[in-house]
Amino acid sequence: MKGEKPALAKDWLEKGKRDFEMAQLLYREKGYTDTIAFLVQQAVEKHLKGFLIYHGWKLEKIHDLERLLSETIKIDPAFAAFLDACRKIGEYYVESRYPLGFPVDYPREEIKDSLDVAREIMAKIEEAVK
Repeated sequence: MKGEKPALAKDWLEKGKRDFEMAQLLYREKGYTDTIAFLVQQAVEKHLKGFLIYHGWKLEKIHDLERLLSETIKIDPAFAAFLDACRKIGEYYVESRYPLGFPVDYPREEIKDSLDVAREIMAKIEEAVK
């Protein structure tokens, strides 16, 4: 059982990495910012879940980055620095995924900032689960 958790955690990180790489590609190609935002949210969510699984967390079907980050902070308080960023990125899950009566176009600078902070969160998690 002990070897299964790190393997499952790494699977989550790999899925998140793929989402992030697609978000970067779409950003470079000037793709729809709502799609990029959704992929960023997914990348961070999958990395947080991977980190938590690695540390023994039982997988839950949740998408709330703030809640996932709160669990992460219990393990490593240094992640508290990402609370505001995760709140913002977490908003992308609903806003970019479901029709709200109008297409959501985020400013490219906001998307760039989200990509940058997601990269930072992901790198910290990947380093922690080596």
